[in-house]
Amino acid sequence: MALALALGEPVTCDSLTRDFVMFQRRRGHRHSTDDLLTAWYGVTHLPPARPPRLLDLGSGIGSIGLAVLWFARQVDAGARLTAIEAQELSYRFLVENVAANGVGGETRTIHGDLRDTSLLDESARFDLVTGSPPYFDVKAGIVSADSQRAHARFELRGDVRDYAKAAARHLAPGGRFVLCFPTVQKRRAEQACESAGLARVEVCDVIPKEGAPPLFTLFAYARAEDGVPATFRPAFVVRDREGVHTPALKDAQACFGLGASAA
Repeated sequence: MALALALGEPVTCDSLTRDFVMFQRRRGHRHSTDDLLTAWYGVTHLPPARPPRLLDLGSGIGSIGLAVLWFARQVDAGARLTAIEAQELSYRFLVENVAANGVGGETRTIHGDLRDTSLLDESARFDLVTGSPPYFDVKAGIVSADSQRAHARFELRGDVRDYAKAAARHLAPGGRFVLCFPTVQKRRAEQACESAGLARVEVCDVIPKEGAPPLFTLFAYARAEDGVPATFRPAFVVRDREGVHTPALKDAQACFGLGASAA
C-alpha cells in the first residue's frame, strides 16, 4: 500500500459503510464507536433540505463526515460535504479517504483550524454540522507524543466551545448541530452550545454495556431563533449484559449498510 510505504508504518483499509472504506494507521487515531454513533445520530437529525449541505468540524481522518455523506447521498445524490481538519497527518488521511471513495467532486477538504473564521465564507450555511471535539484538557492526562493521537484526545487547538461557535456561525435555518462529548462533562458541552446561541433539541446518553453508567453523550442543537421544541430520547445501549451488540447498535450500523440488519 503506497500510503503505508510513504509513512513507513502499517496502514489498514477498513469498511466505513457498505461501499466506503477508511484508510487508517494501525497504531494511530482510528474510527471508533463514538464516530459511528455520532454519524448515526447526525443522520437521524438530517433536516429535509435538499440537497443537504454538510459540514464536519475537526474531521480527523473523515470517519464521521464521510459516513454522513454516504447516507445523505442515498437520500439525494446532490449532497455535498465540507470537512475541516488542522492536524497534518489526519488531514493527509482525510484527503486519501475522500479520493479512495471517489467523492472528491462532492467533498471540499480544508486544511486549517476551525477557529479561523477565514476558512469559510461568512455567508456559508449548512443543514447539518457534525463534530467530535477532543475530550480532555491538556492538564487532565499525559499527552501522547504521537501528534495525531494527541490532537484527537486533547484540547490542543481549542475546545467544545470553539466547535459550538463555528457551528453557530454556519448553521442554516432549520439546520442541526450534532456532537459527541463525555457524559461526565455533559454540562460543559451544554454551556458551550448555549453560549453560542444554540438551543437543545435532544440528547442521548450512550451506555457501553447494560448496567454500566453512560460513557458519552450525543447532542443535537438548533439555532435558538428557530424555536425548535426539545424532545426526549432514551439512552442508547451498545452491548447487553453478555457483551453482545444490541439491536440498537445493529440498527445504527444498518444505517450505513453494515451488518446483518442491512441485508
